[in-house]
Amino acid sequence: MSEREIMEYDVVIVGAGPAGLSCAIRLKQLKAELNVCVIEKASEIGAHILSGAVIEPGPLDTLLPGWRDQPPPICVEAGDDEFLWLSKTGKRKLPTPPQQNNHGNVIVSLGAMCAWMAPQAEALGVDLFPGFAAADLSYNEAGAVQGVIIGDMGVDRQGNPKDSYVQGIEIRAAVTVLGEGCRGHLTKRAIKQFDLAANCDPQTYGIGMKELWQLPEGRVQPGKIQHSVGWPLPNQIYGGSFVYHLDKNRLAVGFVCALDYKDPNFTPFEAFQQFKHHPMMRELLDGGEILSAGARAISEGGYQSLPTVEMPGALLIGDSAGLLNVPKIKGTHQAMKSGILAGEHLAETLTSEGFDARLRGSDIVAELKKVRNIRPGFNKGLWRGMTTAAIETATAGKLPRTLRNHADHEQYRRLEEGSFDYDWVDRELPPRDRLASVYFATTAHDEDQPIHLKIVEPDICFTRCEEEYGNPCTRFCPANVYEVVEDEAGKRIQINAANCVHCKTCDIADPYQVINWVTPEGGSGPNYSNL
Repeated sequence: MSEREIMEYDVVIVGAGPAGLSCAIRLKQLKAELNVCVIEKASEIGAHILSGAVIEPGPLDTLLPGWRDQPPPICVEAGDDEFLWLSKTGKRKLPTPPQQNNHGNVIVSLGAMCAWMAPQAEALGVDLFPGFAAADLSYNEAGAVQGVIIGDMGVDRQGNPKDSYVQGIEIRAAVTVLGEGCRGHLTKRAIKQFDLAANCDPQTYGIGMKELWQLPEGRVQPGKIQHSVGWPLPNQIYGGSFVYHLDKNRLAVGFVCALDYKDPNFTPFEAFQQFKHHPMMRELLDGGEILSAGARAISEGGYQSLPTVEMPGALLIGDSAGLLNVPKIKGTHQAMKSGILAGEHLAETLTSEGFDARLRGSDIVAELKKVRNIRPGFNKGLWRGMTTAAIETATAGKLPRTLRNHADHEQYRRLEEGSFDYDWVDRELPPRDRLASVYFATTAHDEDQPIHLKIVEPDICFTRCEEEYGNPCTRFCPANVYEVVEDEAGKRIQINAANCVHCKTCDIADPYQVINWVTPEGGSGPNYSNL
């Protein structure tokens, strides 16, 4: 095999999300002579981006001061807030938590917003490379990160070059910025390689599922924002819903479940579908149609789980660092602010050194510290969590205690301990099952490429995991990627990799941590529209 072609840049950014694009734009605004590129594994900018998303516009005001004159394609001014507790058949309006006061915010499609930001980055001279997956980090002789290696394209399932084979290039840079989003595969490697999580709690996660609906005329109230807790989740599982009213009779409907849910029989996707059958939602959605759907993991650990965000030659920003503010149900403003901060740091120093201290001294981390106990306060149930949240809010996070986070995959109960009571209903609204939902994600992978989901110790699946936990991978995946099949060769986990929507839940929630998500060929995966 020939030696890889090498391209040289001053800064290479992995991930064209809000953090990565903000970093690139700010860096070029401050130091136009630097050569900056952004690598994005999606076929086009925004195609892998999924978020609520109600955003605080402050970082946009900083980065692109005239943005309101030509706003993103979906941009609706926030209106009324509602915070609801749901029973199976009813609802009760609760006081809206201060963190969820959205006055002055805007509802956007984050994918469409990133696609809108991309040409503004290019106009400043940033090189954008969608459809190219950064498969590995490159290291110099001293062990420092010196760039990324783009994955080869045109390789068959057995690893052999096809007629279409193109070797991936190596992109070298003085600094590599990892803005891959939650549980990025390069970030995961870097955290392990440089022991970046040595002084923090384990990161904790949730899975967010979202659908974009087109509704009959007159039902949507543009700008209305609704959040709920309660049914269909039992008190032991942390999570809730969001319903955002957009323009053009469109509605964003979503559901988030924490991945420390303990019951291995629980199926997050089914909880989302159940939510749509609450009387309030059934009436709203009846007669509508789904336009797009998808799923993505989110980082919920906050302040306690913040790793060191610098290493020799590289740094972490956005959800790669875990900067989402859970009580606000917002991470975009944090991602953008961290990207802006990184851009300013690199414009001054062109080194990763000192960025960790700079981030920890910023209002980004101060915001996380103020609410650090709210999410772990729910580990003992909904009502205990609501009480903790009220105390934490009233004291502005000044209590001396800091509640600890624990790894999600270690929280499962064994099957013999029993399941929770879900009290669910028969349902009729689409999609009927997880495969139907995959259709609305328009996900695409060449069937003849190496499987990008690796079970590194497959014997565990049926020597331990089946008996102890009932193979929860067949339930926690929102895309039905993992399936138990039995034939003349025996019982095995069949990996339907073509279904994968790149949510990373399997890499997080597998009880034995034997599932390893690696990037597929560039351009593969979901093609989200306005999510």
